[in-house]
Amino acid sequence: MTERRDIRRLMMFFAIVYVVEGIGQARFGVIFQPLSYFLKVKGWTPVEVTAYFAVLNFPWVIKPVFGLVSDFVPLFGYRRKSYLILSSLVAAGAYAWIAYLTEPSEFAILLVLTSYAMATSSTLCGALLAENGRSFREGSTLVGQQWLWFNIAVMASAFSGGFLVQYLSPTRAVQVAAAIAAIAPIAVVMSSLVLLNEPKTKIDRVELRRTFASIVEAAQSRKLWGIALFLFLYAFAPGFGTPLYYYMTDTLKFSQEYIGVLGSISSAGWIAGGLLYRFLLQRMNSKPLLYLSIVLGTVAAASFLLLTDELSAAAVNFTSGVAAMIATIASLSLAAHYCPRRAEGFAFAGLMSVMNLADIFSTNAGAFLYERVFDNHLEPLIVVSAATTAFAFALVPLLRLGRDPE
Repeated sequence: MTERRDIRRLMMFFAIVYVVEGIGQARFGVIFQPLSYFLKVKGWTPVEVTAYFAVLNFPWVIKPVFGLVSDFVPLFGYRRKSYLILSSLVAAGAYAWIAYLTEPSEFAILLVLTSYAMATSSTLCGALLAENGRSFREGSTLVGQQWLWFNIAVMASAFSGGFLVQYLSPTRAVQVAAAIAAIAPIAVVMSSLVLLNEPKTKIDRVELRRTFASIVEAAQSRKLWGIALFLFLYAFAPGFGTPLYYYMTDTLKFSQEYIGVLGSISSAGWIAGGLLYRFLLQRMNSKPLLYLSIVLGTVAAASFLLLTDELSAAAVNFTSGVAAMIATIASLSLAAHYCPRRAEGFAFAGLMSVMNLADIFSTNAGAFLYERVFDNHLEPLIVVSAATTAFAFALVPLLRLGRDPE
């Protein structure tokens, strides 16, 4: 009975935290479309916009640093809770400041600060997910909970962002989006105090030696390095997110409000993928789940070749969301299963950083190919992206996955 109660508290905690991440992340949240449109009307090209967001994504690449700090150095007696509260307050303050500014050069540093705060929060929640997922043998369930609520928030954020761009000036849309993003992190502060039951920890030599030994074990694990390489190659398919935004705006002449609706439809696909996993795929081991995710990802990427009007755009965005959710659960479950004890923050953050690094290369490579190689034609970029995703199918046997560890 106590265990079930603790699991329910964790499920509620992860729901709140990842709703806040879905609202507050610059690359997915409520500020994403207003900021993208703001830069576009300033005359920025797809390559320049993608590079700008790549700078904001950098903190997600160095997540192991945040994991190391929380693994080694408790703050006010807690390895996770205190850092979560501090990072949430920083994010709220930075976004509140952005709401009063008007130029990209003025709020660039503050946006980077929000990215550091959100990356820290994500790292700590990843460590909590790995720790509690192993303790309660509910790792995949917690991953599904994480991404279900994250995408509910992203769906609402995409709709709200499109609405703001459609009906406000570009500058005002960014300011209002920043104000919304500033309010959300307060919920993480409250839920950390009320729902997160974390035992206090003291710094001592024995504790440091044990944690350091676990980190060394993680760094020397061939299995972990193999998984990291696979996750990088799997995530590295030239992305067409920013080129697609320019294509829908300039070629298909979609309204900014409808582009926001498409973002919501994509997030609805993510939610549908999470429900599909929960009710039909939850008992599937890592290996067949990876194969399935690669097949779905390849088909979903290729389906964008059918994009011609608003109806087809809705269909392919929904399909893409379903496939992306299955791929994300497959990847994160694989990562969580093989994190060494007492180094969960470092190991899980390291694997996620590999995927984030691949994502940065992917989006920038896609924008470069679209603008400089394919002469602003989207179709060849879609073909390259689908083919690269399909290549990961041949890499799964190299992982030599057996039964998933408990």
